[in-house]
Amino acid sequence: MKIEKIAKSGFEEILVCEDQASGLHAIIAVHNTRLGPALGGIRMHPYATTADALRDVTLLAQAMTYKSAASDLKLGGGKAVILGDPAADKSPERLYAMGRFINEFKGRYIAAKDLGITTEDLIAVAKETIYMTGLPETMGGSGDPSPWTAEGIFAGIRACFQFKLKQLNLAGVTVAIQGIGHVGLALARRLHSEGVKLIVSDTNPDLLKEVAEKLDAKAVPPDEIYDMPCEVFSPCAMGGIINDNTIKRLQCSIIAGGANNQLADMEKHDQLLRDQGILYAPDYIINAGGVINIYVKDILKEEDAMPWIRKISGHLLDVFERSAQSGKGVNFEADKLTQARLERASIRRDSDS
Repeated sequence: MKIEKIAKSGFEEILVCEDQASGLHAIIAVHNTRLGPALGGIRMHPYATTADALRDVTLLAQAMTYKSAASDLKLGGGKAVILGDPAADKSPERLYAMGRFINEFKGRYIAAKDLGITTEDLIAVAKETIYMTGLPETMGGSGDPSPWTAEGIFAGIRACFQFKLKQLNLAGVTVAIQGIGHVGLALARRLHSEGVKLIVSDTNPDLLKEVAEKLDAKAVPPDEIYDMPCEVFSPCAMGGIINDNTIKRLQCSIIAGGANNQLADMEKHDQLLRDQGILYAPDYIINAGGVINIYVKDILKEEDAMPWIRKISGHLLDVFERSAQSGKGVNFEADKLTQARLERASIRRDSDS
């Protein structure tokens, strides 16, 4: 197993692993452990280049730091990516090697599930490492975090309606969900149970048709989802989809979804959305339900994470109010608040050492 260290400003440690025996090519980035060990999922994706994978893993790791800090969790931020097609390139040997790679961090990085990785994959990785969360409840773990992420997004959407439209009842409103994977599907089901009208898109046409039929949703091709009239646009797939081109096409008043790093340009598009009257729920606040569930059940060993997940509404309302008062974008105010918490943690840790 060949491991190379990469230096990057603002990151505690980044390691690249190439294991010739198993074919594993992976990167783990630990961004910040001031509040606690770096928790973050393992993502498998067919990145075109190692540079693309490095960019994604560092953005995701930093987002995990902010996600935990914004939710008042004693966790840091990290992320892992495996370069490869999850449908064609997985093997037990690669997953076992990933577990051994995780051990290189000696507990400073704790893994979970992300895009392209299943619960069965986690079980395979866990054969070689103890630094794992989100394992099945039958194995003493917290289980699939996706439904809890969806619960947090649902609570966040209600907070958006409370702030912008002074209502909590979602019956009859229209939500356009981009991506109906684990989180998007769980969110669609939750919204459908509340009488929400759904528009859904996904790159998997068979899944799209099945979900549309079961949830009485309107199915549209992936590129058309931006043009759909709706109250809420909910990105639940890859990041960077709120950009110069898509913002011009959006016909919503609220953006609230589960994807990480939704804004292609954090500063520019954050302010642009505010100027255009679109309320944006910072992704690392609204999509924190899964991490909160892992923290409560796997780390604190408590049974009920819902009281913690419901706090997402309060966190969002706080940054919405700050944005309204300052005239700055919501994401700017969220970052400012979160950075202050991390700085206080740094001061406390330095004074204790």
